[in-house]
Amino acid sequence: MPNMSRRLSGLLLAAAIMVAALARCGGSSTPPGPGRPSLPHTTVTSTPAGIHKIQHVVVIVQENRSFDSFFGTYPGADGIPGIAGNPGTVPCLPDPRLGACDEPYHDPALTNGGGAHSARNALIDIDNGLMNGFVAMSEISGGRGCGGFAGVCDPGSPSDVMGYHDAREIPNYWTYAKHFALDDHMFESDASWSLPAHLYLVSEWSARCRIQGDPMSCHNDNELGGFSLRQIAAAGGRFSRAALRHCISSRSLQIAGRAGALTSFRSPLQLAKFECNNMIAREKARVNARNVRDNNYAWTDLTYLLHKRGVPWGYFTARGGAPDCENGIANCHTAPISPGTPNIWNPLPSFTDVQQDGQLGDVQANTHFFKDARAGTLPAVSWVVPDQAHSDHPPSNIHAGQAYVTSLINAVMHGPNWDSTAIFLVWDDWGGFYDHVVPPAVDRNGFGIRVPSLVISPYARAGFIDHQTLSFDSIVRFIEDDFLGGQRLDPRTDGRPDRRIDVRDANPEVGNLAADFNFRQSPLPPLMLPLNPPPGPASTG
Repeated sequence: MPNMSRRLSGLLLAAAIMVAALARCGGSSTPPGPGRPSLPHTTVTSTPAGIHKIQHVVVIVQENRSFDSFFGTYPGADGIPGIAGNPGTVPCLPDPRLGACDEPYHDPALTNGGGAHSARNALIDIDNGLMNGFVAMSEISGGRGCGGFAGVCDPGSPSDVMGYHDAREIPNYWTYAKHFALDDHMFESDASWSLPAHLYLVSEWSARCRIQGDPMSCHNDNELGGFSLRQIAAAGGRFSRAALRHCISSRSLQIAGRAGALTSFRSPLQLAKFECNNMIAREKARVNARNVRDNNYAWTDLTYLLHKRGVPWGYFTARGGAPDCENGIANCHTAPISPGTPNIWNPLPSFTDVQQDGQLGDVQANTHFFKDARAGTLPAVSWVVPDQAHSDHPPSNIHAGQAYVTSLINAVMHGPNWDSTAIFLVWDDWGGFYDHVVPPAVDRNGFGIRVPSLVISPYARAGFIDHQTLSFDSIVRFIEDDFLGGQRLDPRTDGRPDRRIDVRDANPEVGNLAADFNFRQSPLPPLMLPLNPPPGPASTG
């Protein structure tokens, strides 16, 4: 096992060196410089009193897309340089497999592969601010962006992490941007994968706790890599140690092959190796489900403050396959999820304060969300997360994800709560897909790479593009300003101390989402969209 870890670390280092060496092929239009930039100064909008017209906040969380991959050619947004009228030179990222460089291209495929997206992968993608490691990383960790799935990519094609979609594939998302508000500088709160991202969405921190239920035993950890292969074997996995050793050997050969010849996965041998990797991922998910109490999220999350103030909340999950893979690998066959089972995308049941407050019942199936929306009984704060098939997470069909999101939004718009609702639609991490904007450094965890973000409300500024620096912490701040009188998740004041490294929602240079609203305007009417719309027009300059 240690040898495999050393080989993988060496390959990651080699990839970083390789990316730097091939930088002459072209990178981002962002000028190179030492390290990532600090936060730019942002004139933060003060929160208007009209915010209290919003009595229901709905946070819809989809999966694994960068801003450029969904809105990189949207008119007026900070999109891909040199394409669709955007200023700058078209980026061309080093492609070690082809011995050339790959430019962004319109990708009509509804099923993508993406790339690995752990904290270490983010370092290579960002490449010290050059933003040119995406292709090389996808070829090492995700089968040149195809995720190892036969038939997704042609052997001679560039990595699909450079592909972008527009209204031809995702017309409803673009229609929402046109009629409501689009945030073109929404950054993942941390530069890592789904588990830390979902923890930030509810608690503004990702940590590992040594003592069950003790928030002061929690220390910063934005990787949270899950169980090792040795732990899986010790926990009585469904296959023997000999099978594990065989899998590890095959996986090592697979990784080495990607770093060397980087051949396609069309051969039976390559597919067998990929399936071996999937078997390991499935065992990780199974052991994780068996040992959910060991998650021990003892620090304070937002529901603690909501409960203290008597503010009702709900966390709504879909039944089906989990929408991501353990430890940020590109693709895998995932285990089923359900509201009662804590997991990577359903972390609240593992929080000590949720258990102590007797609020485990507020984690529900998303069928309850549809019923509440129809009845006009939405809680003040809702988080809604998908299953694999409807998540936009590779290799899921993005039409299925769009239809699912549209059904959620239609349910709110058709119900009695629309006139008092704000919907924040975000994607949890970049999924290995290219983005040209260098993430600002706010602390040791992030920010991460840009993700799509839409604000949909009768009080949203129609057609507005918000250029503020934002993160998931901005959503938490909006909720606090609306329902908690501006109280923050601050261990010095919230009555439940922990050791978080900073108070993200109090950062004066992180933008205020209240700027996306005009509470003096006549409320915008509902915009009911079809679940299966025809393609929209192509992007134009």
